[in-house]
Amino acid sequence: MAGEGATRPRDIMHLGPVEVTDKTANPAPLGLMGFGMTTVLLNMANAGWFPLDTVVLSMGIFYGGMAQIIAGCMEWKKGNTFGTTAFTSYGLFWLTLVALLVMQGLGWWKQGPAILWPYMFFWGLFTFYMFIGTLRLNRALQAVFGLLTILFWLLTIHFYTGSAYWAQIAGYEGILTGLAAMYAAAAQVLNEVYKKVVLPIGPVK
Repeated sequence: MAGEGATRPRDIMHLGPVEVTDKTANPAPLGLMGFGMTTVLLNMANAGWFPLDTVVLSMGIFYGGMAQIIAGCMEWKKGNTFGTTAFTSYGLFWLTLVALLVMQGLGWWKQGPAILWPYMFFWGLFTFYMFIGTLRLNRALQAVFGLLTILFWLLTIHFYTGSAYWAQIAGYEGILTGLAAMYAAAAQVLNEVYKKVVLPIGPVK
């Protein structure tokens, strides 16, 4: 027999709405920083500052790849479709890019890097429609996705033409893209820690 203070099933409908507070952490800074730092390193190599080596590849696997996939799964838990799609997709982009470079080194890739132009083009197309989504979010993300769209299409031109000139242009533009993502990550962390706007992100009203 239930006690006098117990809630009977038929009484549940009379309790009214239950407010649930989301106390989970914001995963966006993790995904943005993983993307941003890896992008800067790769594009420093594209700009000719140093050769493409294992430093970039390992960052592509673990911080650019796995960390973004983890962030995407966390965004799914928070019900954020945009964040889930963005972080999971770009995490898998880094893993596939590293796989392509490793397979080329192993001699499994017969056509060479010229075949990468449609790969970069469609990533640019995906990024462009994600950029349209940022028009309802904030200026910081608009900068990241706008610059990233341009970067993918500069790389499309580079791989289509085989011109090192376009690779260098893409490299410098890609460094700006990565820095923009790092800024967006730092802004979200510092603004939350200090409970005020330390670095503005320009929310869309």
